[in-house]
Amino acid sequence: MDGRRKRILMAAVSMVLVVVGLEFFILAGKTIAFYRAGRKFGATYMTMNNPFYEIIDDEIRNALEANGDMLLTRDPALDVEKQISQIREFVDLNVSGIFINPVDWKAIKPALEEAKEAGIPVIVVDSDVYDESLVRCTVISDNYRAGELCAQHLMETRESAKILLLGHSVAKSGIDRIQGFKDFLANAPQYQILDEADCLGQLELAMPATEELLKKHPDADVIMCLNDLAAMGSMAALKEQGRDGKILVYGVDGSPDGKGMIAEGIMTATSAQFPRRIGRKAADVIYRLSEGENVPRRVLVQTELVTKENLEEYGADGWQ
Repeated sequence: MDGRRKRILMAAVSMVLVVVGLEFFILAGKTIAFYRAGRKFGATYMTMNNPFYEIIDDEIRNALEANGDMLLTRDPALDVEKQISQIREFVDLNVSGIFINPVDWKAIKPALEEAKEAGIPVIVVDSDVYDESLVRCTVISDNYRAGELCAQHLMETRESAKILLLGHSVAKSGIDRIQGFKDFLANAPQYQILDEADCLGQLELAMPATEELLKKHPDADVIMCLNDLAAMGSMAALKEQGRDGKILVYGVDGSPDGKGMIAEGIMTATSAQFPRRIGRKAADVIYRLSEGENVPRRVLVQTELVTKENLEEYGADGWQ
């Protein structure tokens, strides 16, 4: 190849590289501009070791990203101090809103005060905070009713019972579920609550808690759990003792695992929550607030009891 043709070829290659480079920077600039234009929101749930919160988070994220916005999700892993730090991080980032499921409904207060002082709206999901004046809206299942539904089913199923309870003493949602169950049975002494333990709603804690309760109360024939994860732990303990399917086990969530255990006749019933509805409603609330609309202080999502008799209505392979 002579020198002239070589120079022409090199010039052509250079022009192609320039064009490709310009297109790359234009595309990158558009991408950066997109993310700069979108608003940032924060979310922190008591633990991501629960598929229920993953579903809520997915629904919120899908709604925000459909509007060109971003969701920053944090996992405090049941550590309230870590959750407080996460909310402070969101405040420092000047996010446009915060979604929170509190680890401790009272101890979270200092972080909520800082968010309010910064003018950042807080939406609470699936539980309550002690001081509702610090948040703009609470999107929540009817947790008290969820407990009542389990107790009502028990009364329709057994003429008497000796009951163990597994709760979560610093999560208002767990408190309300167990209280609803207790209150429904309060005037029926034939339904005797023998004992209760705290398991933080975690399978790995519910299993040994159940074992300890059964050592003290081997005559128990019903276990009421604040959620399906705790129920899974209870059922694992019962299986170890060869008593699975022999003791009635109630939960709250309507999780695929819970419904699967109901189908197998191992779990009695679960009060189904609707995490997809909760996530969508929470996202809707934050956008309505950003448009200056008035929104209710509380948005209540009803719960429904799932049993073997109506399982087909809900399906056993997914969340509602």
